[in-house]
Amino acid sequence: MGAMLQHPTLRSTLQGVEDSTTVQYRGVPYGRIPKRFAAAEFVQVPGYLDCTQFGPRCPQVQVDIGHLLRIPLNRNLPQEVEDELRCTNLDVVVPKLDPSHLVQLPVLAFIHGGSQAVTFGSSASGVCDMRTFVTDSIDLRKPFIGVNIQYRLNILAVGDGKGGPCNLALGDQELALGWIQTHIAGFGGDPDNVTIAGESAGAVYCHAHIARNAPVKQAVLASGSLYLSPPQPPKNVSILRDTVLKYLKELDPEAGLQSAPVHQLITAIKQSGLQSFFLQAEDRLDKWEENTGKVQRIMLSDVQNEAVIWQAGVRGMEVADIISTFDKSGPLSDELKAMYHIHAERPTSTKTGALDFINDYKFVLPINHLIRLFKKSAKPVYRFLVDESNPWQPSSGAHHAVDLILLFGGLDMGDAYAARRTGRNMREAWIRFINGDEPWVGGADSWHAFGPHGISKSLEKWELDSYKRVSNVERLSQMDTNLLNNVLSGLATGNVSLLN
Repeated sequence: MGAMLQHPTLRSTLQGVEDSTTVQYRGVPYGRIPKRFAAAEFVQVPGYLDCTQFGPRCPQVQVDIGHLLRIPLNRNLPQEVEDELRCTNLDVVVPKLDPSHLVQLPVLAFIHGGSQAVTFGSSASGVCDMRTFVTDSIDLRKPFIGVNIQYRLNILAVGDGKGGPCNLALGDQELALGWIQTHIAGFGGDPDNVTIAGESAGAVYCHAHIARNAPVKQAVLASGSLYLSPPQPPKNVSILRDTVLKYLKELDPEAGLQSAPVHQLITAIKQSGLQSFFLQAEDRLDKWEENTGKVQRIMLSDVQNEAVIWQAGVRGMEVADIISTFDKSGPLSDELKAMYHIHAERPTSTKTGALDFINDYKFVLPINHLIRLFKKSAKPVYRFLVDESNPWQPSSGAHHAVDLILLFGGLDMGDAYAARRTGRNMREAWIRFINGDEPWVGGADSWHAFGPHGISKSLEKWELDSYKRVSNVERLSQMDTNLLNNVLSGLATGNVSLLN
């Protein structure tokens, strides 16, 4: 028998999963989806709720998340149940403390990534399981409550384009944040002390919630922001919708997005080749580039090699095509090619340079924009870089999403002592931040590095210059965005994949 909780505001008895340091309440429904493409609504749970099994995730094209993360094949990840109308659920991890201490704890609400298409890092997978994280917070005497949020994805999150709501994933997450405001106190959490965090597409969503003035105190954006995937006009969303519908009609001429069986819809997405989705522009996102929302502090991070998710696509391009793509920047072309070593007679450096450009333009430069914005608003900004290599294949380096493995520590890393040490150091910094403390010595005026080789330190300027192409990024900030977007589009469109 697992731990039992008499929850006062849910008016339900919750049965969770207990270990020596935590209790995890799995698959707690925060909303109900009345029908496809409808806004999720608050749901009344029954008087007894079995929270010993993880809830279903949104239906999606099956992707081996172990591929990018280099998780050994003998570490079988669990098969996750899917249900389009029951995927609005969350997992709550509570520290096992004396009841008198389990009051008004800070809360971390985590939104997973996955290109807004798939679930990349759920509790159920073990990749983003909060239990190690919360256990470390107990050891540091800075306990917090962890929440993992599931939500709609891919075409199921886009909306029907016929007058119904758009950005259903954001709506689901907003409902979950409202659920936290209403019910987290029943777990011992403080509804006025919530930190939202996300990685990659999850960070895109978190930035959107900041822009929409979500009632959260702090935020962490890891490897992403709305600069990575800006809101698109309705016509672009219609093209996305029509693309899926085209392939759906090939499967069944009578099928429609609203009426097709969900498995057929997912098959159509797979056959279309779409591997990423995006948000639709809306009034509440109009000022996203200048709004710091209600958050009081923010922490921003990236890994050394973010552009790995475009690696196979870019390396498969002809050198001449890469060069012609850089030429689309017009008067900037020669300078950009020199900055990123784009030379017809050097194909290897050209392809590497193209990936470096994507890395700098879509990840590093946006962080610099956000630093300036939040400093202008007199809000502390904490900046860190992850440069610890993959624990199972160190030759892959510190690639996109490796920070999930390090931070959550939910998977056995074997003999990778440096990776385990870096993970502990990262968790300590995050725990301090979640609790309102300075995450590291030097605070908001310093850049901090986690890794390589288990190192955790604030960087001096010369070290920062050696970690990052600082002068390149500064020069990009002075260039015409439209011309840079021409280059980005030619390199990145159709080349993204989590199977790199």
